[in-house]
Amino acid sequence: MVRIIKNDEILRFIEDLQQRNAQDYDDVYETVDRILDDVRKNRDEALKRYTLEFDGADLDQMEVSREEIEEAFKTIDKDLLETIKKAKQNIEDYHMKQKRTGYQYKPEGKDILIGQLVNPVEKAGIYVPGGKAAYPSTVLMNAIPAKIAGVKEVVMITPPQKDGKIKDSILVAASLSGVDRIFKAGGAQGIAALAYGTQTIPRVYKITGPGNIFVAAAKRRVSGFVGIDMIAGPSEILIVADDKANPAYIAADMISQAEHDEMAASILITYSLSLAQKVAGELERQINQLERSEIIRKSISGQGAIIIADSMMQCIDLANEFAPEHLELLTVNCFDLYKRITNAGAIFLGEYTPEPVGDYFAGPNHTLPTSSTARFSSALSVDDFIKKTSLIYYSREALKENRDDIVRFAENEGLTGHANAVKIRKL
Repeated sequence: MVRIIKNDEILRFIEDLQQRNAQDYDDVYETVDRILDDVRKNRDEALKRYTLEFDGADLDQMEVSREEIEEAFKTIDKDLLETIKKAKQNIEDYHMKQKRTGYQYKPEGKDILIGQLVNPVEKAGIYVPGGKAAYPSTVLMNAIPAKIAGVKEVVMITPPQKDGKIKDSILVAASLSGVDRIFKAGGAQGIAALAYGTQTIPRVYKITGPGNIFVAAAKRRVSGFVGIDMIAGPSEILIVADDKANPAYIAADMISQAEHDEMAASILITYSLSLAQKVAGELERQINQLERSEIIRKSISGQGAIIIADSMMQCIDLANEFAPEHLELLTVNCFDLYKRITNAGAIFLGEYTPEPVGDYFAGPNHTLPTSSTARFSSALSVDDFIKKTSLIYYSREALKENRDDIVRFAENEGLTGHANAVKIRKL
């Protein structure tokens, strides 16, 4: 079922996988553009119409009431409630260390002040998938960094169920995380509402959170009018393992990503052919025991692979080339090897740190760069909800001292108006 790849086939597989990551949005843009334009013009009326069409919910009121949130706290499983609270604390503790402050300095002996101001985005919108894919962890991972950054108004949208309700764990996570307002809206129409505003849903300045291809395409279209976090592709895990690794653990971790959807990629890189063969056998055995076996099997056979490298150093080089969303190091010397990793969304060390530890509980954000974008981008963080503004002051004497240099630069670039703005000040 799973491919075992060696030698010259390795680079070809990487190229094919990266092509798979380049989602084709052309087929959905026509629909998305129509929805965005409709919501921009017709606002609440269009939003309710699409909610009925796509989610099957006929809503009188889109905003979640205080009574609905109180009811969610009453009905939620109490053990789950305590788990959400523990996860919330871990996520807060981790993201609090990301808080930034501005700075100012005066060059020695000069009447000049240079600095940087750090301010939060004033209004942020978070998108949380609904229906069967309703993830309270997504609420925590998006809302908590926003609140730590100091965002004044965090607005959450999520598609309702057909009965017009929202899953109790979603509402509880939102309340615990400090979300200010919650609305029953999803899809491209929900993104449009956050970007442009309606009579009910306020316009925000930045939108974060995952969604299907229609949500991703809508985020692409409104990017620039509002800020967005990233365009997430299919989920992926890359496991680097030595000959001492447990094949049952490796197979289980590959499956944990494969069950997301058929386009998820689960890859093992090892120098041990014996381990590779054992993992292949474990995959067959474990998949047959799981509920989403059909999806897992299609994902593993279509996007998964076991790569046989020549050495551990080649394993690491290939991992950096992949730049995976999730990277597990199942090796006896993982605390040495992780220092050689330069491209990864998150690194999981050792056989007792499976990827779900990071998805739900450890504290680091699970919104990670996919599709090899870890080469140049990072996990969602407090930084995504702040703005940095430069601060500059020159006294008359300081400008006089640097006048000729500034004018020379401006005139060299042919911008005589810039030069004149300095010259006109009689120094």
